[in-house]
Amino acid sequence: MPKQYVIALDQGTTSSRAVLVDHQGQMVDVVQREFAQIYPQPGWVEHNPQDILMSQIGSLTELVQRHGLTEDDVAAIGIDNQRETTIVWDPTGNPVFNAIVWQCRRTAPMVEELCSAPETRALIQAKTGLLPDAYFSASKIKWILDNVPGARQKAEAGELFFGTVDTWLVWVLTGGLVHATDPTNASRTMLYDIHRGCWDDELLALFGIPRSMMPEVRPSAGFFGETSYPGVPAGIPICGVAGDQQSALFGQCCFSPGEAKNTYGTGCFLLLHTGTEAPLSRNNLVTTIVANPPDVEPIQYALEGSVFVAGALIQWLRDEMGILRDAGESEYLAQSVPDTGGVYVVPAFTGLGAPYWNAEARGLICGITRGTRPAHLVRASLEALAYQSVDLVRAMEADAGVRLDTLNVDGGASRNNFLMQFQADVLGCQIRRPANIETTSLGAAFLAGLASGFWGGTDELRGLRATDDVFSPARDDADVERLLAGWKDAIRRAL
Repeated sequence: MPKQYVIALDQGTTSSRAVLVDHQGQMVDVVQREFAQIYPQPGWVEHNPQDILMSQIGSLTELVQRHGLTEDDVAAIGIDNQRETTIVWDPTGNPVFNAIVWQCRRTAPMVEELCSAPETRALIQAKTGLLPDAYFSASKIKWILDNVPGARQKAEAGELFFGTVDTWLVWVLTGGLVHATDPTNASRTMLYDIHRGCWDDELLALFGIPRSMMPEVRPSAGFFGETSYPGVPAGIPICGVAGDQQSALFGQCCFSPGEAKNTYGTGCFLLLHTGTEAPLSRNNLVTTIVANPPDVEPIQYALEGSVFVAGALIQWLRDEMGILRDAGESEYLAQSVPDTGGVYVVPAFTGLGAPYWNAEARGLICGITRGTRPAHLVRASLEALAYQSVDLVRAMEADAGVRLDTLNVDGGASRNNFLMQFQADVLGCQIRRPANIETTSLGAAFLAGLASGFWGGTDELRGLRATDDVFSPARDDADVERLLAGWKDAIRRAL
């Protein structure tokens, strides 16, 4: 009997999911488990690696049990993951410290000290495509080695492993037999030469990281070993790995230069495929590696802009401010008022990402009057997601020398019709939302399915895509300019 499914393990910042995908590209079932967020100090964010693991393994085993799956039913497993989040563990599988999450700003002073010289910043950008920042993995590894007793000595003796979350999951799922990552995750460490396709000794030396800690880098649509973990059917090949944003780009079927997607998740991440060209950004964006289909040899790239806080802003309104009962209520409240009443929200909770890259900026709400109501604040928060995306697109267009006429969207907040229409209005281009907005999971499934022969090629994948809605600009240009001018003023205040 032919295999019926592929499974995607979607390991995110706040939850882990296991997704069952059939040959038609339909998500047959999803099991999701949340895990705890740890905030030891303001600006610090951690996860317990065992919490990540148990939430991911738990969702996988529940999915397997629900459908009575065996290794004969599943062609392959694909993994997508929160990027940059850093885990260091010993050969027994014990993490030496909590995972330091991509949002964490504890190493900002370290990066400023190590990378303050213009020649160092230029070197890092030229080799990695990244702007030196605490966001990426390099300084997080160094912090663990410098602050955990005995860690540096063990690392220098070859007794510690580093991995982003994909590497940690692969290592555990294969019973410790495979210590590997893929180019998309490697390209987010600030230690990987994206042009030569290898770990860079000069950058490893800059951050004092032994090369022995680093995982092998295998193709995104490649073989990462077989499952060997209690409760999981043994022998299922792990055939796809990609960082979540590159996985979403792949899941949107953006396989060609000029195609772009924006994911509205915890953060907001916009990628523009640039093919074999790796443009050096002049507008504070980063150049990153995309996930290739199997047997595509040349390294291919994308320009990326990252907004640190997107859906997390709506969570803040719900959990910390108590304004929303659930995230879905935001659309109704936003539409209950004709505008924000002049209110702007800049959600710089952990600094501002692209194109500003200011670690010291902090969030603000401006334009409040006696007539400001919760609905105005909710609407201003949704509009802030769209404004931040405009900033990314304009910077990206300037770097790539193109004008975007269509933006593919996905992620939880893309369900919000108010937000999508407002995004089309202020961006001045069509917004294309697929019927299945869970394209991050779908990308991991596509990579694993292509590598295992479950699907025949990218043309077959394009044929599986179904578009739900297209949002077209409908707002007066002068009105848009007025709104964007107010946003720029609010950004100036936050900076």
